[in-house]
Amino acid sequence: MEVAAPLLCLATTVLVWGVLWVWGSWERVTRPERAGLPGGGSRTLLVTAHPDDEAMFFAPTILGLARLRHQVFLLCFSAGNYYNQGEIRKKELLQSCDVLGIPPSNVMIIENSSVSLQVVTFDEGGVSGHSNHVALNAAVRTLHAEGKLPKGCWVLTLQSVNLLRKYLCLLDLPCSLLLARDALFVLTQREAAQAQRAMSCHRSQLLWFRHLYVLFSRYMRINSLNFL
Repeated sequence: MEVAAPLLCLATTVLVWGVLWVWGSWERVTRPERAGLPGGGSRTLLVTAHPDDEAMFFAPTILGLARLRHQVFLLCFSAGNYYNQGEIRKKELLQSCDVLGIPPSNVMIIENSSVSLQVVTFDEGGVSGHSNHVALNAAVRTLHAEGKLPKGCWVLTLQSVNLLRKYLCLLDLPCSLLLARDALFVLTQREAAQAQRAMSCHRSQLLWFRHLYVLFSRYMRINSLNFL
């Protein structure tokens, strides 16, 4: 036991150092063809269920697409008015999008509508299992299966991971690199700070457990996406 403890500490240190080295060098190796996505000049629509989804779950995708020179639009299907905070949350959403580089003219907030979309959205697990997230995935899958999306449209869904991986933060990077199937976005240190600033715009939602989420969730730094 006396020998095992130092060896465990050494192995942990090496693993953390390796993850940080890969993370720090990611910006130098990421290219459009590595992400499996079209290059610069493409337009992408991100579909979310609530204000704050864009920062909590999709910040790596938004900033990764900006790195690939995509023009990003956001369609949010709720103002988050459950506690009569709808107007506050709309303002917070626009502030967050501004930090992430999405101009107000590219943001639409709706509550009841049926539209055909060209999208990046949640997968069938909804990341957190939220029924609204799952419903968005079901709607997009239906549009895709029935051929109601524009010709040549590509659809990506954000991969849900198990609870352990969800809160491993950057320690999930080796697993993400090995298991990524279609597209993978990993934020640089500068971009991760940008994502945290975006999340801090949602002041009405920053309860104590959300602060822990920002610190430990892989979704604040890593997004794995799959094509439908």
